[in-house]
Amino acid sequence: MTPKEDGRAHPFRDSTEDAAAAERLPDTAQTRAPAYRLAFTDTDFLMREELRPVRLQLELLKPQMVLDERGIRSTVVVMGSARVRADGTGPAGALAGWYEEARKLAHLVTVESLKSYGRELVVVTGGGPGIMEAGNLGAAEAGGQSIGLNIVLPHEQAPNAHVTPDLCFNFHYFAIRKMHFLMRARAVCIFPGGFGTLDEMFEALTLIQTGRMKRVPFLLFGRAFWEKIVDWQALADEGVINAGDLELFRFVETAEEALEAILGVSGDE
Repeated sequence: MTPKEDGRAHPFRDSTEDAAAAERLPDTAQTRAPAYRLAFTDTDFLMREELRPVRLQLELLKPQMVLDERGIRSTVVVMGSARVRADGTGPAGALAGWYEEARKLAHLVTVESLKSYGRELVVVTGGGPGIMEAGNLGAAEAGGQSIGLNIVLPHEQAPNAHVTPDLCFNFHYFAIRKMHFLMRARAVCIFPGGFGTLDEMFEALTLIQTGRMKRVPFLLFGRAFWEKIVDWQALADEGVINAGDLELFRFVETAEEALEAILGVSGDE
């Protein structure tokens, strides 16, 4: 069989074939030794400190390749607190209304996404609870798919049940996870949140401010919350940002207002 006949781009033996063959080797002192394991199947080797650059590349490539294979071209990023619950319980109970607004936004965006057969404007969240759960829930209720970019945390955060299973990814590196949030972003929607949300928000704003990322609609839900948390005008008054940097984002209060901004504002503006 030629390479073209079996779908390969080269005439060499496939790595999966060698991995399977290695499992069938005679059990000897030599074949049991760690040194004899194929490097790409040896997890102890891959987790060595010296292999960090390889792990970084793998974590970048895996979601990229899966999303490419699924034909997903653009996303709408939904970020916000994991502590905001639909029932208003917990420490962030006063912010419970934003759960419903995030769910509604994701539903509206996904209805638009389905017009492109799920290739454009796919909702992406951090895949966890709170605002993230609301985003994935809204997409599922609209009959569409959504992406979850989860991360391993000390308290063992698990992905919420509404992420499309084969678009649910798990990360070790925060930096690579944040890259994937923005690599396909058509719009960024930030709901009230804490350290994690602030980190993601300011990194994205910095990329846009410095021209390292194309400008897209950047929407902060809840003017009252954000003006209480960040004195935006003071940053400009003190000269640590330009007055024009305050135009990189806008405040919105409703899902409908946000959808209008997403559909009506060009990323080139």
